[in-house]
Amino acid sequence: MLDKLDQLSNRLVELDELLMHPDATSNMDSYRKMTREHAELGPLVALYHRYQEAGNDIATAQEMLGDPDMKDFAQEEIEAGKVTMVQLERELQTMLLPKDANDERNIFLEIRAGTGGDESALFAGDLLRMYTRFAERNRWQVELVSASDSDLGGYREVIVRLVGNGAYSKLKFESGGHRVQRVPATETQGRIHTSACTVAVMPEADEVEDVNINPADLRIDTYRASGAGGQHINKTDSAVRITHLPTGIVVECQDDRSQHKNKAQAMKVLAARIKDVQLREQQSKEAATRKSLIGSGDRSERIRTYNYPQGRMTDHRINLTLYKLDFIMDGDLTELTNALAAEHQAELLAALGD
Repeated sequence: MLDKLDQLSNRLVELDELLMHPDATSNMDSYRKMTREHAELGPLVALYHRYQEAGNDIATAQEMLGDPDMKDFAQEEIEAGKVTMVQLERELQTMLLPKDANDERNIFLEIRAGTGGDESALFAGDLLRMYTRFAERNRWQVELVSASDSDLGGYREVIVRLVGNGAYSKLKFESGGHRVQRVPATETQGRIHTSACTVAVMPEADEVEDVNINPADLRIDTYRASGAGGQHINKTDSAVRITHLPTGIVVECQDDRSQHKNKAQAMKVLAARIKDVQLREQQSKEAATRKSLIGSGDRSERIRTYNYPQGRMTDHRINLTLYKLDFIMDGDLTELTNALAAEHQAELLAALGD
């Protein structure tokens, strides 16, 4: 670890020199990359310097141990220095963990009703509200991409785009099966029913860099949009369905009156889904190595239960139970997302140690 930190410290010095050069801004792409790298390395190297200073303080105190008048003071300094170094070493290990390149990306959030019929569709609506409220708390923008309404309310399927800093980093562990236990409004006997929804969180892809889509692999169909929208929306073939033939992925978009805008939005969702398939394959391999379910990308895995009669939410991957379901369903997810992120970080640290 120390060799790596020495290399990064030297790299920061090199970047300082490069950025101070008169021609630094002649290539703006290169300049932006260097300033970004400098901003990332700065805090890490500063922490490493504090770690080195603590080591130097211990060495100085050890030299004073031979002086009877200074021995007790020196011993205290050595003990305090060792505690500081252990703490700083932990912080350095955390900062050296591999960064997820998608963490700062916007996301497409997809919720599908599963077992449970109308009650599952209603729960899909509740989950959408929960994530929308969480987005509002983070001052993210929420855009409806497509929605398939159910007869009694809620959604058979709904896709939204969340735009904001760190959207993927905060919600990337939400993919999977979400189960609800409650008495449905349509239940006359007061019996508790269990139903489920599937949530998929996909980082928005940069089509140019991330996903290479061959136009020959696409089948694009247009049709008349259904549902709300007045007379105009049903008179024109503005809705778009894109099928990616190699993977069988189908994306539909009918939210906008413009066929061009619907096609552009559908292409974004398609790119995100293809990228998501690649990500899940990679994560499944990593999860198999770490024997972890967090971030495994296994959508069939039941990750969470929302029990309304008991007012509790349980995340089965980290055995976390919170008795504040009303707050959670109103978008108070910070405690949960922080706990999932901390567990993931602990796994990465353990893997680093191995």
